[in-house]
Amino acid sequence: MVLRDVSFVVSPGETVSIVGANGTGKTTLMRILATLAVPVSGTVMVDGQNALESPFRYRRQIGYLPETVALYDDMTVKEYLQYRAALKGEPAKRVRRRVSESVDMCRIGSVLRTQIRSLSAGMRKRVALADALLLRPRVLLLDDFLAGLDTTMRAAAGGVLSSVAAFSSVIVTGHEIEDMATWATRFLVLRDGVIGASVPAAGLAPGELAGRVRLALRGGAA
Repeated sequence: MVLRDVSFVVSPGETVSIVGANGTGKTTLMRILATLAVPVSGTVMVDGQNALESPFRYRRQIGYLPETVALYDDMTVKEYLQYRAALKGEPAKRVRRRVSESVDMCRIGSVLRTQIRSLSAGMRKRVALADALLLRPRVLLLDDFLAGLDTTMRAAAGGVLSSVAAFSSVIVTGHEIEDMATWATRFLVLRDGVIGASVPAAGLAPGELAGRVRLALRGGAA
């Protein structure tokens, strides 16, 4: 999907949910924000760091959790997170603290010594989220984060993201509008590569946004 004239600002402490049907450009947008795809034109910045001009500094400011996550099944959760923190350039003297903070935030302390291959899909996603949070990013990018999670895991995820908003701006894509409405501050409706609406989550009536999304996807004005 080609993105056209997509422009938005996310303030500190905001949790912005980007919604829209499959093929509207959500994953493409997230890949650009994560520097995994290069836009033909335009600028992506986090706290003054330009994604193209200062890619290393920019990447230090973000945490990214793609829709499909590849983990090292033969490692324990603790080994994996320690390895990932070191790989991201965190000084050895701070690795233990960073891992401990991420483990606490994602509530995965009970599986620290468990091999990743033995974890459920929901717990694997929590481990991947802990990885994305290791450097306490200024911006957290989550692509289709709630997909495949059961009701209990979704509720737990909302609690985690509410805590993360204390130090990070969160951008999350997905289709689970009712779940996201319990913790998002704003919705962006993406239609055919264009942002068709920006809707505050506060006071959103059940089903209201879903109606707007369906209308936009039929080609009407959002």
